[in-house]
Amino acid sequence: MSHAEQPRSDAELAEETERIVAFWTELSLPGLFDVHSHFMPKNVMDKVWSYFDSAGPLTGSVWPISYRYAENERLQVIRGFGVRHFTSMIYPHKPSMAAWLNSWGADFAARTPDCLHTATFFPEEGAAQYVDQAVANGTRIFKSHIQVGNYSPNDPLLDGVWGTISDAQVPVVIHCGSGPAPGTHTGPGPIAELLQRFPKLPLIIAHMGMPEYVEFLDLADRYENVRLDTTMAFTDFSEAGAPFPRNELPRLLDLQNRILFGSDFPNIPYPYLDALHAVRRLDLGDDWVRAVCWGNGAALFG
Repeated sequence: MSHAEQPRSDAELAEETERIVAFWTELSLPGLFDVHSHFMPKNVMDKVWSYFDSAGPLTGSVWPISYRYAENERLQVIRGFGVRHFTSMIYPHKPSMAAWLNSWGADFAARTPDCLHTATFFPEEGAAQYVDQAVANGTRIFKSHIQVGNYSPNDPLLDGVWGTISDAQVPVVIHCGSGPAPGTHTGPGPIAELLQRFPKLPLIIAHMGMPEYVEFLDLADRYENVRLDTTMAFTDFSEAGAPFPRNELPRLLDLQNRILFGSDFPNIPYPYLDALHAVRRLDLGDDWVRAVCWGNGAALFG
């Protein structure tokens, strides 16, 4: 546990759970659909948590992990919140790692039926083959992390990957914005180039493209298979450093059917409830909140 964290009491977690259930119950939803949550092999999750424990100098913010529990406890928590469907959002930071993660992801999905079968990739020899295999094995969603992987989405080693994904129409949650810290290949430019080559790609822009919100909304306007997830966007934590421009709010209404709720659970530095309140306080109407928090995910994944 990092120095910035205080263990949550059972009473605090029970109160938050009650308030989250009240949130979706009042909207007459069957629960929540979270397209951006993280379950990983323990050794990988431990390294991710270690990164966030030291991320203050990189992001300018202390980053406590709000749900630093063992895997089975995390599953109990997210299910208790009423999240009916979620993801495992695995991603490699080096070669020769993605295929192993995909094997773990397939096993996790098999024993966790409410988790969408998640897979990933890296620009390396054989990537097209293991992505083909992942699609054949029933992968429902891919994760690409441009910042952590430090690779260009236009690396020629990924051409076969994008071709397969475009043909199969399996959505890819892609962390490509320059927040919380920019990378060599982050920003809207590389994604614009990618979409020019593969205009049918079903991309879900993580974190609303933070902080380049406007440019990624422009890409969603231009390409009908581009969606965005709300992960960390609009919260007090993110608004302090990368505020969403209020004059762009009408565009969120225009794109109502292509915005999906995501949380980044368990790696968030605030309560899960904050992410839901952040979506609702945009004041875009209950129908918009219903679409984002349930309907769009249910429609996309069936």
